[in-house]
Amino acid sequence: MTFKPAQWPRKLRSQEWYGGNSRDTIYHRGWLKNQGYPHDLFDGRPIIGILNTWSDLTPCNGHLRELAEKVKAGIWEAGGFPVEVPVFSASENTFRPTAMMYRNLAALAVEEAMRGQPMDGAVLMVGCDKTTPSLLMAAASTDIPSIAVTGGPMLNGYFRGERVGSGTHLWKFSEMVKAGEMTQEEFLEAEASMSRSTGTCNTMGTASTMASMAEALGMALSGNAAIPAVDSRRRVMAQMTGRRIVQMVKDDLKPSDVMTKEAFENAIRTNGAIGGSTNAVVHLLAIAGRLGIDLTLDDWDRCGRDVATIVNLMPSGKYLMEEFFYAGGLPVVLKRLGKTVLLNKDALTVAGTSIWDDVKDVVNWNEDVILPVEKALTQQGGIAVLKGNLAPKGAVLKPSAASAHLLVHTGRAVVFEDIDDYKAKINDEDLDIDETCIMVLKNCGPKGYPGMAEVGNMGLPPKVLKKGITDMVRISDARMSGTAYGTVVLHTSPEAAAGGPLAVVQNGDMISLDVPNRSLHLQISDEELASRLAAWTPTHERAASGYEWLHQTHVEGADTGADLDFLKGSRGSAVGKDSH
Repeated sequence: MTFKPAQWPRKLRSQEWYGGNSRDTIYHRGWLKNQGYPHDLFDGRPIIGILNTWSDLTPCNGHLRELAEKVKAGIWEAGGFPVEVPVFSASENTFRPTAMMYRNLAALAVEEAMRGQPMDGAVLMVGCDKTTPSLLMAAASTDIPSIAVTGGPMLNGYFRGERVGSGTHLWKFSEMVKAGEMTQEEFLEAEASMSRSTGTCNTMGTASTMASMAEALGMALSGNAAIPAVDSRRRVMAQMTGRRIVQMVKDDLKPSDVMTKEAFENAIRTNGAIGGSTNAVVHLLAIAGRLGIDLTLDDWDRCGRDVATIVNLMPSGKYLMEEFFYAGGLPVVLKRLGKTVLLNKDALTVAGTSIWDDVKDVVNWNEDVILPVEKALTQQGGIAVLKGNLAPKGAVLKPSAASAHLLVHTGRAVVFEDIDDYKAKINDEDLDIDETCIMVLKNCGPKGYPGMAEVGNMGLPPKVLKKGITDMVRISDARMSGTAYGTVVLHTSPEAAAGGPLAVVQNGDMISLDVPNRSLHLQISDEELASRLAAWTPTHERAASGYEWLHQTHVEGADTGADLDFLKGSRGSAVGKDSH
């Protein structure tokens, strides 16, 4: 840690709006006083924006208005001035074509809300998948003192005595219906058990993964990630976060001080240890890009390859987030990483302490939930980064969610040109496919879907499911839900819609997957591949206007985070000219 707190008191950013008695100052200050604020609140105390992603159409974040009141209480207690600001909220379970298409729009909107308004610091109130990375990206772009507090996971679901993981069992039960092992009526009965409290997915899906990434990056207080949404300790965490941000502003402790290359390495290793979502790859790459940090897919493989998956949670294991919290949560995982020399212990956190100081004394209360390394779900967890002539810029696979017997596999390609082609063909009994084949889905990447939807974990054809087969190798340029499982190769780059090799795979081609050797190979000659690529023409129409046009025109590949090219790099929080 090299951070040195700034001198206090000093002139704050918000005083450009509210300090003094000029006409412009009275314009800003006087209108805000119509809310009943006393004059002395504008005396130079820190003004904290509570950036709230609450929305009735973002069910994972539906309780954040209540939680914001606790954040406000903490800010008042510490001598700050809280102002709650509703911001863009992209829900994975309601937004079409996919919330991922709007992650960058949300980050841009929040960034400008932070830059254009009198905030000295920000509390990022997040939960559902894309809200966490989008607000962290915005904070990185403005570099205003910021701290995250997540909404927390739902309580465990139960159906007929079995734990039900949100998302994970949706995929499982859906396949059982197609295989004739579950009736539609039973599926509807199970639905009621999947979401029995407010909060995010109760599995180690993307929401819980990104909450863990925020904590591992040092951008949330220690212990934040796993507290259930309805637990009173979640409210305490919110109030303590409110207190802490005021001191962060006084110290001028900024995102760039916390989210260093070392912090990202900690997060990558943590993702491997928890069996985290593949979506963390594109999100961390994008956040790092906003900070100007050189983080690549090679860093993911370098840092994550030898990390054992020790968190026994669905979709990789058997427990849910509630048990993870009771066992000690992410601090226990970080302590384990520190004891195996896989943690950059001096990395600074928003608490103003090192990450090791935050976790060194925690206790693991359940070693069947957070496993000893020798009993890990897999000794080489993390995210496998595959390269080869089918993915020159890389593709990813989650070993802890894959089938061991398929990690080295060669099979015949069964190709779907896009998601509509897949839906039209997959239930056809005449489809020429068996469990040895490799399912290939094209045109579902950042430009192609557009937005890179979570469709990579293609459901298997009923004719295969009825044999009792539950997994096949699947390859696409899409994403998959962090709650999903299977031997699924994702984020293949360059994507098909950009003319990557995936675009020219044909039915009957042989493809070889070799995860231990990090290889993904299309078994045709270099000359044949070059000939096919030369003859390729785009098959999908591009949008003519609107945000979809902006996104398709400027989005980068999954291998660099799928951010918009003009949003890369921190632009700072300089106060613009007053127009009044």
